[in-house]
Amino acid sequence: MLQCKEKYTVKDMCAAMKISESGYYRWLKNQSKQTSRELLTVKIKEILAEHPDNSNYGIERIKIALERKGTMVSRRTVYRAMSESGLLHKRRVPRRITKATTEIQEKENIIKGNFGSDKPKTKLITDITEVRCLDGKLYVSPVMDCFNGEIIALEMCENMKKELCIDTIRQIVSCRGAILHSDRGSQYTSEAFRSLLAKKGIMQSLSGAGHCYDNARMESFFATLKKEKLYQIPTHRMLREEVKSVIFKYIFGYYNTQRINSFNPGGLPPVVYRRMMPNVAA
Repeated sequence: MLQCKEKYTVKDMCAAMKISESGYYRWLKNQSKQTSRELLTVKIKEILAEHPDNSNYGIERIKIALERKGTMVSRRTVYRAMSESGLLHKRRVPRRITKATTEIQEKENIIKGNFGSDKPKTKLITDITEVRCLDGKLYVSPVMDCFNGEIIALEMCENMKKELCIDTIRQIVSCRGAILHSDRGSQYTSEAFRSLLAKKGIMQSLSGAGHCYDNARMESFFATLKKEKLYQIPTHRMLREEVKSVIFKYIFGYYNTQRINSFNPGGLPPVVYRRMMPNVAA
C-alpha cells in the first residue's frame, strides 16, 4: 500500500485558503485570549461577589461600580454583558397599603414631589409597607432623609395603627425645623401623631389625595427592599422576629453603609456621603 508522505506547511495551507500567514498566526494567538465582553463579565461578577446583596445590582449600579474601579463603559455595554450572562433581574413593585381619608381636612403638600435636599434632616419622608410572614403580617415603617437617602428611623410591628408611626418618629433626634412628608393615611393625620411632630418642631407635609407619586422616593425604597432582599427569601415561612432581623441587618448593615446609591454623587452609600460633607455630625 502506498502511503502519502507529503506534508503541508502553514504557508501552503494559507495559500490554499487565500489568507495571510500573519493573519493566521494572529487568529491562533487570539484563541487563548478572553474577549473584552468576557473580561467585562468577569469584572461584573467580581463586583456582585463583594457582598451577598450586591447580586441585586442592576445596570446603573454596576456601571457606577465599574467606574469606581477604573473601567469606563457605556450603559449599553453593561446591559449587553449582563444580559448575555443572565444577570439581569425582572422588576417587581410592591402594592400600597395605606389609604387616603376624606374625613381629615387636607393640608398643603409642601414637598410637591421635590425630594432634593442640601442639608441633613431638613426634608424627611415616611410610609408603611407590609410583609407576609408565617405568623401573620409584619408592617414596616421607616423614615428616610432626602439629603442622602439614609434610613434614619425604623419601626416594625404586627399592626399598622398610629402607634407604629408614632414610635418611628420618636427615634428621630435633632430634627427641629425639618419637614416630614407622608401620604394621608389615618395614622399620619391622627391628633397623637401631629402632636408629636409639633413637640419635635417638625412641619408636616401630606401627599395630594390619590396622588401616589407624591411619595415616589419612599415607594422606590420599598421596591428595593422587597426586590433585593424580601422576595429572595421565603418570608411566608419565617416568623416575624426572624424577618425583622433580616430587614434590620439589610438596612443598617448594607443599604445605609455599603450599597451604591444612585441619588448621591459617585453613587456613594448614604452614610459615607453624609460623613464626607463638612460640618455634618456623624
